[in-house]
Amino acid sequence: MPLNALVVTGHGINCEIETRRALEIVGFNKIDLAHLNFIVGGEVDIGGYQLIVFPGGFLDGDDLGAAQACANRIRHSKIDGMNIVDSLIEFVARGGLILGICNGFQLLAKLGLVPAFDQVYLERDISLTANDSGRFEDRWVSLAVDKISPCVFTTGLDSLYLPVRHGEGKVVGRRADVIDRLMCSHQAVLYYTKLGESDPTLEYPSNPNGSTNGIAGVCDPTGRIFGLMPHPECYLDRTNHPRWTREELPEEGVGLAIFRNAKRFILES
Repeated sequence: MPLNALVVTGHGINCEIETRRALEIVGFNKIDLAHLNFIVGGEVDIGGYQLIVFPGGFLDGDDLGAAQACANRIRHSKIDGMNIVDSLIEFVARGGLILGICNGFQLLAKLGLVPAFDQVYLERDISLTANDSGRFEDRWVSLAVDKISPCVFTTGLDSLYLPVRHGEGKVVGRRADVIDRLMCSHQAVLYYTKLGESDPTLEYPSNPNGSTNGIAGVCDPTGRIFGLMPHPECYLDRTNHPRWTREELPEEGVGLAIFRNAKRFILES
């Protein structure tokens, strides 16, 4: 079975090469890098893929807030009379997967593709706002996985250790009930924890941005749209680990597990 993935680039995205490499390692056959302009302009048919990845970076310089300008562009652009964001929803309804990493997560949130309670898409329930520290955070973090979550990208995982690199990573709800709904529906997929522990933490620097309830990743109700602030594409090999010269580590970086799960889901669907 062919495994086709589309990695979006352009307008400040800067992690597309690492993302493509991750997909190559896990065995995707066709991995296309496509500039956002070609997608918005209808020159790229997203229906030819099973996975779309929005990598990290600084979409449009984050000038109106992280990924906000790009979200507006996608919301108001049409291909053959259909809004692009509706095409993305239809893509997922047909069984496709969407992964948003860091800036890509910010984009998915501002498009209303996550959390999309009850599969009501386009309503913006969460946002990613400025870190409590007031500065860009570049550090490695420990993460716990909600094992009851429907998220197909985290199936079988208990914990992760990945880098974060962002200035606006604090998950906040736009209404008082949003965070509780995220927790109860198990759509809050990842949580920041202290090293060696499994409980969510609000304590800095283990929680690098002050995210509400320590939330680091969110999925939609189908589990096929997933956004996370940490960068799985940045831990593909033991030499990516900050202590690789001082610890015994597996040759394969744990970030690859996210991409392997995407492949497994596609093959089993």
